Amino acid sequence: MGRFSVQPTGKVMSSIEQVKKILRESLQLGDRAAAFTGSTPLLGSLPELDSMAVVTVITALEEHFGFTVADDEISADTFATVDSLAAFVDQKLVL
Repeated sequence: MGRFSVQPTGKVMSSIEQVKKILRESLQLGDRAAAFTGSTPLLGSLPELDSMAVVTVITALEEHFGFTVADDEISADTFATVDSLAAFVDQKLVL
């Protein structure tokens, strides 16, 4: 499950890998993001992911994937884990 994209380098990345990359860059997590798995908790577990950072991540997702996110589409559950955020992205890409 999940979507894949080909990066300019020719590397194929799944949506979860793309989400991890966006989290790393948006939250300036550096090498810590490399250890993230699908079950890694986000909201409430990453000090960097405060309310302003959530907006930054949403904006980065919108720009990267080319979709828009309405306020009523996002909840704390969306940002519960890396998997839940990637599933949200996958759902947006299907619509």
